[in-house]
Amino acid sequence: MILPTKYLSADRSLIVIGADILRVLNEAPRSVSEVWERVISTRNPQAAPLTYDWFLMAVTLLYAIGTIDIRNGLLAVVSGTPT
Repeated sequence: MILPTKYLSADRSLIVIGADILRVLNEAPRSVSEVWERVISTRNPQAAPLTYDWFLMAVTLLYAIGTIDIRNGLLAVVSGTPT
């Protein structure tokens, strides 16, 4: 689930979805809904469809490992995190 396996393609793994989220958050802190819309619009059309629950699991993973934080209601990359 976190990493791709022979049963889970890379575009469905949480680590790849998390990378997509970090790419969006590198520009500026954003609301969850804005990050969701940008990630959906920038994903490869050939990739497996991304559902909101998988997106939220990736956000939760990034928060749990200390890569992102919530500041004033916006998701932001923690300073000092390599991206």
